[in-house]
Amino acid sequence: MEKEGQNKDGTFLQHPFFLIIVLAFGFVMMDPFQLGPVGGLQFRPVKHDIAPYKEVMGSWPRDNKSRLGDGKLEFVDEVYGPESLEFDSLGRGPYAGLADGRIVRWMGEDIGWETFAIVTSNWSEKLCARGADSTTAKQWKHEKWCGRPLGLRFNKESGDLYIADAHYGLLRVGPDGGLATPLATHVEGKLILFANDLDIHRNGSIFFTDTSKKYNRVNHFFILLEGEATGRLLRYDPPTKTTHIVLDGLAFPNGVQFSMDQTFLVFTETTNCRLMKYWLEGPKTGTVELVAHLPGFPDNVRINDKGQFWVAIDCCRTPAQEVLTHNPWMRSLYFRLPIRMSVLARIIGMRMYTVISLFNEKGEILEVLEDPRGVVMKLVSEVREIQGKLWIGTVAHNHIATLPYP
Repeated sequence: MEKEGQNKDGTFLQHPFFLIIVLAFGFVMMDPFQLGPVGGLQFRPVKHDIAPYKEVMGSWPRDNKSRLGDGKLEFVDEVYGPESLEFDSLGRGPYAGLADGRIVRWMGEDIGWETFAIVTSNWSEKLCARGADSTTAKQWKHEKWCGRPLGLRFNKESGDLYIADAHYGLLRVGPDGGLATPLATHVEGKLILFANDLDIHRNGSIFFTDTSKKYNRVNHFFILLEGEATGRLLRYDPPTKTTHIVLDGLAFPNGVQFSMDQTFLVFTETTNCRLMKYWLEGPKTGTVELVAHLPGFPDNVRINDKGQFWVAIDCCRTPAQEVLTHNPWMRSLYFRLPIRMSVLARIIGMRMYTVISLFNEKGEILEVLEDPRGVVMKLVSEVREIQGKLWIGTVAHNHIATLPYP
């Protein structure tokens, strides 16, 4: 009987159907022709620290009136991927960093937009200025050459504009614009691969995020898929012209913003869908704590005149996505399937739309505005509250949105 059982097992293992399944599985895992979205990459998914889906989504308030969808589209096809928006001490602006590598400034109806600054002498109109195509894959192979300015901040006293560029690190340009000067391109002798956002301390130090030591901006989506946590919060000190690591091991650190009294700063961790706080003064100096769990993937965070924080969120998490999050082996298999990334995202229920939320210093939710149909934009990067109006930036669309508020 024992011998017969062994023969049955052997027969099963030799069954053509089983063999086909094993070979197909091996083919997908090896992806020899690099057909899947992660083909050609050293893609090694890991578990990461994200709050349970039901816990977050069950308590998150909804905007049943979809008020963000009432926003107005501004400067359609005049600005390309205006990720961060800034206004100078004279109230001029907005200034915006574009996907074609320029920082531009709005000069009013009579003049329109003018090029204020560029981040590299490599920039040329022939190579870099691709208009509306700047926010598509057509720009990707040129982006490292042309630059991709992301976070923008003015030093209100000096009038200097500080820039976090995804490929050229931390830079500064004077009040008259022109070619920006590099300040920090390396830390501890290694390249800053993905500078993302920044804020300026009253002592002149610049705190900025370096999103990943593995993937650059063009491949930023793989940071989310892999769950890798090599991002950092950095500090540049102008007097010594040195750059220091403040925090390491962060999962897609993105937006950064000082509190009104600058006793702490908040930053977003995109992969882990949360808003975090880092204490700069007081008994908790040097420690990190949670401010809020978020329903989607946050980008920049900006303060208003009341000391409250606007967070731009690309929404929303799904139950299927949570299963993949907690099972890295599933992600390794799923994203090697020879299917387009956009299709794989839809299969697990990902439908990108915009949510912006206002928090107080304790992490309490004060406001939620949604655009579930993507009328204003499907991907949001920043919200600025200026004189009764919200200015909304996006890394992916060719316009800015505005909305009266409150």
